Amino acid sequence: MDAVRPVFYVSDGTGITAETIGHSLLTQFEGLRFSTDRLPFVDTLEKAREASARIQAAGKASGLRPIVVNSCVDPVLNQTLADSGALMLDVFAPFIAPLEAELGKTRTAYIGRAHGMVDFDTYHRRINAMNYALTHDDGVKPDYAEADLILVAVSRAGKTPTCVYLALQHGVKAANYPLTPEDLDAERLPDKLRRYRKKLFGLTIDPVRLHQIRQERRPDSRYAQLDTCKREVAQAEALMRREGVELLSTTHASIEEIASRVMEHLGINREMF
Repeated sequence: MDAVRPVFYVSDGTGITAETIGHSLLTQFEGLRFSTDRLPFVDTLEKAREASARIQAAGKASGLRPIVVNSCVDPVLNQTLADSGALMLDVFAPFIAPLEAELGKTRTAYIGRAHGMVDFDTYHRRINAMNYALTHDDGVKPDYAEADLILVAVSRAGKTPTCVYLALQHGVKAANYPLTPEDLDAERLPDKLRRYRKKLFGLTIDPVRLHQIRQERRPDSRYAQLDTCKREVAQAEALMRREGVELLSTTHASIEEIASRVMEHLGINREMF
């Protein structure tokens, strides 16, 4: 079996940027095995030395040179990390020089700015959107006048995690409505949704996958039976097509992809926080 190469996502902030970029890079290399570790808030020389020692130890234990995806901005900290002997991938380096040349301005190396709370308005927008998603989850509070969008699907098709992601990452007020057996038998959208047709987006899922998910939640129940899942998915898809609601399968799609496709279709343009 091939050895596992150690990979570290190192940052002077949360590490979200380094991990996101690093993960995207590693997925391009099939057949290799990686052990990843995030080291956030490496914002002092002491922490950088501790991180460097940890990286070096991982290299010795694995017998492979570690890879460090780094978003620290302080050159002293970066050099300390490089002393570990790892392959250093600075996520900002390829872009800073061209940007400085184009903008005619030298960057200000401010630690933790990318994911810090530097804009209170956008921060509160995210919190308000999150509160909205939680109070309008699973059709609990069907007053959708303030909703940016409403996800519609059978139970356990991925509505809630997508709404939470949209709120936290984009400040989108996303509600969701679970299609009940009564809704499906009626073969039409519930009246509470019809007035918000332009905000609707449908999700579907492979019945076998739905069966597996429901089995974990309610083992051996009628709700989780494969026949129930097949019937509900078929009815829901037919209803969406009949009502002209855009439909996307969540079976093999990540939450990030689902969110992007929903916003694109509904014309919602929000920057990612």
